Parts: sequence; C-alpha cells; structure tokens
Amino acid sequence: MNKKERVIQQIIQSGLLPLYYHENKDVSINILRALYQSGVRVLEYTNRGKNALVNFKALKTVAEKEMPDLLLGIGTIKTAETAKEFLDLGTDFIVSPIVSPDVAKIVLEKNLAWIPGCLTPTEIHQAQTFGATLVKIFPGNLVGPSYIQSIKDIFPELLFMPTGGVEPEEQNLKAWFGAGVSAVGMGSKLLQTNLIEEGNFEALSDYITKATILIQSCKQS
Repeated sequence: MNKKERVIQQIIQSGLLPLYYHENKDVSINILRALYQSGVRVLEYTNRGKNALVNFKALKTVAEKEMPDLLLGIGTIKTAETAKEFLDLGTDFIVSPIVSPDVAKIVLEKNLAWIPGCLTPTEIHQAQTFGATLVKIFPGNLVGPSYIQSIKDIFPELLFMPTGGVEPEEQNLKAWFGAGVSAVGMGSKLLQTNLIEEGNFEALSDYITKATILIQSCKQS
C-alpha cells in the first residue's frame, strides 16, 4: 500500500482528522505529542501563520524520532509554490481550502493524497476530475449534515469529510456520520484552547482520547 492509500485509509479508520496551528514551536510540538499520546495517527498542521514552515519542519523531526507510524500532513495550501515548500520538507499529504488544479497536479505527481475543500456540487465535481478521492466539505457549519445526505448519491465514488461545524458531542457526530461522511475534521473544538494556554497537555490528551472514543462509537452506530 502506498502512502496516498495509507493516508486515506487511516483517516477513514480514525473517522477524524485533527487540525491545528500555533505560532510557538514548542507548543506546537507539545500539541503533537498530546495528539499522538491519545492514539491519533494522522493529523493536519495548518499553514496559517508566519512560523508554519519552520514549525512544520520541527514537527517532522520530532515525528520521525518519536512517532514512526504518524502520518503528518499540511493544510491551508492554496498555491503550487507553497505546496512544493512543504513537499520538500516531507509532508505526508496536503489539504487545501480550495480546489486548485495546480496544487492537485504537484501533489498527485508525488503520488500523495490531496484533500481539497469544496462546498458546491460544481467544486466537488472539479475536485474529483482533478484526482481527489476524499473531499473536505468546508465550511461544514454553513450546510450541515442534511447537505451531505442530499448530494452524496451524486458522487458515489467520493468520500466526504466536513470541517467546521463539527462538535465532539454525540448528537452532532451521529448526525454527520448518519449523513454518510467518512470522517470529520476538527480544530479548536477538539484542541481546547484553555488547556493549551494553561500548558496542561496531559488533560488535553485525555480530552482528545475521549473524543476519539466517542467518534468511533458514533461512526459505528
């Protein structure tokens, strides 16, 4: 199984793609360790600040030393130039908030997973045409689970993952998985800001562990 297949399979198996960014490198590393300790084996660091490249390089170094089975990707990639910078650092996959054929081309040429952000059926169709097998419905809170239910049959070969509007609560998760999503993306709802600010990464790991157990339960119900 190649890395592209491994990433998609791991996201589906987990039912979750955590995503985050923090300006501070050490805090970013501590969050990474909390996620890994909680059982997370695939995650997205987001390119949302000036230190993203430097921090990502540090995360890759830690992951290679301590977490050999971790699949670490980069998100919020909008241009081929930015994609190349992170591909050169060894990112395992790339997530975009948009459908960019230029990003798709450079990622798929490396035989890695490209997960684009879509909202409309036209964007979803374009993503599929450019080679996506898993699409991020973003922002999910604008459309809700009923939207997935309405469009899923139009794209039977595609996998769907909402990001934004996903809560680590039973009712919300059951609604999304019941609508047919393969996984959910979660940022601040999963990575509690107050615990990070307190530096309480053990409590953060406990919180994430409970969320992952709940996700598995809702996914299978």
